[in-house]
Amino acid sequence: MAEKSKILIIGGTGYIGKFVVEAGAKSGHPTFALVRKRTVSLPYKARIIDGFKSSGVTLLHGDVNDKESLVNAIKQVDVVISTHGTGQISGQAKIIAAIKEAGNIKRFFPSEFGSDMTRVTAFEPVKTECEMKTQIRRTIEAEGIPYTYVYCNYFAGYFFPAFAQPGLSSPPRDKVIILGDGNPRAVLNDERDIGTYTIKAVDDPRTLNKSLYIKPTKNIYSFNEIFSLWEKKIGKTLKRTYVPEDQILKRIQESMDFQLAIDHSVFVKGDQTNFEIDPSFGVEASELYPDVKYTTVEELLDRLV
Repeated sequence: MAEKSKILIIGGTGYIGKFVVEAGAKSGHPTFALVRKRTVSLPYKARIIDGFKSSGVTLLHGDVNDKESLVNAIKQVDVVISTHGTGQISGQAKIIAAIKEAGNIKRFFPSEFGSDMTRVTAFEPVKTECEMKTQIRRTIEAEGIPYTYVYCNYFAGYFFPAFAQPGLSSPPRDKVIILGDGNPRAVLNDERDIGTYTIKAVDDPRTLNKSLYIKPTKNIYSFNEIFSLWEKKIGKTLKRTYVPEDQILKRIQESMDFQLAIDHSVFVKGDQTNFEIDPSFGVEASELYPDVKYTTVEELLDRLV
């Protein structure tokens, strides 16, 4: 068997990054995490850092804004995965420049980890994020860097346990607010599965220079379908209040609420499920890796009953 690639995760202590690091370590890939020195000393990051160490992850001190440390880190690995969050996307241009200078990277996974931003109905402040992600993609391709774009769609941890209900931190049991008519379908994936599928793709020639869409069939649901299933599990009928699209757009315009703009794209426009994955540009994760036992939406609901 070919030796497993050495992987560097940049942004590994962030929301989705820690799951990618965890999956890398479990898979047997030599896994490295780039961390800033000040991050190691932050109390709220201590548990994450300790978890990395105990699972055999190699910590490399460095910073995207410190070119020398970034290039040195990249030279030690084969694959780079960026998991930068909102507000940090444009900074990936420095990672691309460092990859070019290092000259040894056989695959780069930029920070997508959401909807395919080239296929969404984008209103500000999401529109700017879409443009930045698209520009990063174009730069990667123009520089001739081998890539894989991972689209994991909606984080289950963002949707559950409150079902995207404003002001709630626990599951609704009496009434719910539904954006639009509740019929467009979204894709809800457990974060650990997202990490697993991402690492599976690292050495897979089928994902080289392709988009990897994580869209397992048992995780594709509309708002109405999710609440109907939830009602069966709790034995109650919820009062449903539907918010018309024009009211949603007005709220987005007035508040510049990033999450609401994303939810409009996902749950009102159905931007995660309104296109077919053509083999010329993409592949679907659960079809490529049927051995992965992913967490289904119904299983996630069972944990909340």
